[in-house]
Amino acid sequence: MNQFLLEQYKQLGLSEEVIVFGEKIENGLKSRFEKIDAIAEANQLKVLCAMQKNRVSAECFNQSSGYGYNDLGRDTLEKVYADTFKGEDALVRPQITCGTHALALALLSNLRPGDELLSPVGKPYDTLEEVIGIRPSRGSLAEYNITYAQVDLLADGGFDWDGIQNVINERTKLVTIQRSKGYATRPTLSVDRIGELISFIKNIKPDVICMVDNCYGEFVEEKEPLEVGADMIVGSLIKNPGGGLAPIGGYICGKKECIENAAYRLTSPGLGKEVGASLGIMQSFYQGFFLAPTVTAGALKGAVFAANIYEKLGFKVVPNSTQSRHDIIQAVEFGNKEAMCAFCEGIQAAAPVDSYVIPEGWAMPGYDSDVIMAAGAFVQGSSIELSADGPIKEPYAVYFQGGLTWYHAKTGILMSLQKLYERKLVKLDELC
Repeated sequence: MNQFLLEQYKQLGLSEEVIVFGEKIENGLKSRFEKIDAIAEANQLKVLCAMQKNRVSAECFNQSSGYGYNDLGRDTLEKVYADTFKGEDALVRPQITCGTHALALALLSNLRPGDELLSPVGKPYDTLEEVIGIRPSRGSLAEYNITYAQVDLLADGGFDWDGIQNVINERTKLVTIQRSKGYATRPTLSVDRIGELISFIKNIKPDVICMVDNCYGEFVEEKEPLEVGADMIVGSLIKNPGGGLAPIGGYICGKKECIENAAYRLTSPGLGKEVGASLGIMQSFYQGFFLAPTVTAGALKGAVFAANIYEKLGFKVVPNSTQSRHDIIQAVEFGNKEAMCAFCEGIQAAAPVDSYVIPEGWAMPGYDSDVIMAAGAFVQGSSIELSADGPIKEPYAVYFQGGLTWYHAKTGILMSLQKLYERKLVKLDELC
């Protein structure tokens, strides 16, 4: 490392031991990073082709208000999403407030009283528990007499094929498949594994709707779940597809009937996709989507770097340092609260916004324990920006994700290590 760069890192408060250790790890990752860049290049071309095919123009960035009738930018963007993700149709709206809202919208619009929802990959992300009614809440699926069945993954992370076959019945209407791990230390599902699961389920019941929670997974691989049989994919624009520029929003993409159902639920029966003003943020949606493959690649490099750093120090990391990547999240199990909080403090200290703040656990809505979150982001809650969070309970696992650039993701990981090193929670001397 040249002297100028070394001094810049030291200005941020990093010690030479941490910098040297990080450089040693990074030097061993060149071939991994080249593969990530190759996927990003392919996905960049995919987005570019979709934008050119649908004749994106400067007029698409114009503002609409009120009812939003004939909003060229909104309607064109939904075609771009559909073509990029290989769906028949898409719903991409600022009126969808977050990923949980997008998932709830997809579920509530495509399920009816008497239907059953099945999760064949274990318990879903915490915030969906109240949507389903696992934890009672107003407006949940349970209040509409929609039942829920769950089949846990096997101890090795494999699918329980017999369990899934036994639980599918005449009322099974929709299967939800969470691609990412959420606040669990199970493996993230690859697109190929998702395709294998969908094929198995559809062989048992062909008319079942297979929905994939695609959060954190967009543009990580060359394929998306719609290409392996999914009927719907759902995600948030303040994660991968927003490219760090979308200030709000969510999407649902897939079969036309499923999207129409969601649109009628989002707005009103009889209105559907025809209304919903874009309110002047279309350029951010387009530009963010265009940048998303590159931004996602930077976040992926950060996740791989984090896994190699902390595995070398003896911590359990999921995925491990050599496993393939299917989302941008890196889990690190610290086993104690002090180390977990020190890691989050380091991520916050590396942020461009609110870097002086020390994160503390709090009773975040939708969770059953205090959650600590480090997120000095330009967009509140944006998980594609540098962030780390986790419930403060055993096994004291922190979930790191994001970084609008690889260099910022790298700095965040080094700063997290610095905080642990200062408190003598890790030793670097014999590793440098």
